[in-house]
Amino acid sequence: MPSDAVGSIIEPSFLIAILVAVAVFATVFTLLPAFGGHPLKSRMKSVALEREELRARQRARLAAEADKRRRGLREHQSEGMRAIVDRLDLRRALADDAAVAKLRTAGFRGQNPLTKFLFFRLVLPFVTLLLAGVYIFMLGGLPEQPLFVKAFVCIIAAYAGFYAPVLYVSNLAAKRKKSIQLAWPDALDLMLICVESGMSIEAAFRRVADEIGAQSVALAEELVLTNAELSFLQERRQAYENFAARTGLETVKSVTQALIQAERYGTPVSHALRVLADESREMRMNEAEKKAAALPPKLTVPMILFFIPVLFAVILGPAGIQIKQQGLF
Repeated sequence: MPSDAVGSIIEPSFLIAILVAVAVFATVFTLLPAFGGHPLKSRMKSVALEREELRARQRARLAAEADKRRRGLREHQSEGMRAIVDRLDLRRALADDAAVAKLRTAGFRGQNPLTKFLFFRLVLPFVTLLLAGVYIFMLGGLPEQPLFVKAFVCIIAAYAGFYAPVLYVSNLAAKRKKSIQLAWPDALDLMLICVESGMSIEAAFRRVADEIGAQSVALAEELVLTNAELSFLQERRQAYENFAARTGLETVKSVTQALIQAERYGTPVSHALRVLADESREMRMNEAEKKAAALPPKLTVPMILFFIPVLFAVILGPAGIQIKQQGLF
């Protein structure tokens, strides 16, 4: 009987079954933590997630407080400037339609930029007059000039401070108009493609603003603003007219007039956009040709002053050296 038990134990089939059972048990024991998860690791993971959430809430709270402080400071400064401007009634004295239009063309909108513009036009003349007076009468500037000339220089400095904000706004407006004018033909081509593909004007403006932003941020901003005005203004014609007034370009005004007529009479927009896009591209090419044609007269004086003397020195220099070495002079 014991021999039968030993014989059954040492049979190959029984040994294979035992080995398979041991292998299955080892596999299950090894893979069980992966499926069930370690409780310590799960707790640490939950703690880490909670810590990240607390950090995110803390950062959001600090950012909101900083934004509130900055906004409060700006509002306090704007309130002080507005009080001075309103008390002196500078809008009636210094602000006209041309100044407001220039601010819009430069990208400044709303009442706060106009208030700051009038405030600086009031303050800067006194600042420049004070600086000129300190430099001339206290630091000894222009010592050899008479008193009349010194007073005239101070008046000129005050006059420059009065017109410095106007020059600053005009410079910004010119740069903004140039950026829009350079990118406008490409924007018209993109708008034409969008309209011919079946998009509405609002969707075309939004799509063109996304694409043209890399070339001209000013044009993308104006297109987004026009798209917003098309959504909430009662008359769409007013949105187009505002777009033309903010840019101050005749090419943009022509396109807006075409869009207004297309919406009023139901004419196709794609044909008008195609013609206007060709005209804008031709105008840009004409401007480039005009600049190229004006280049030779501009190079005349630099060539006379810088290139021709160097050319004479290179050509006549060796001959002069040889003549001097031969002792003729």
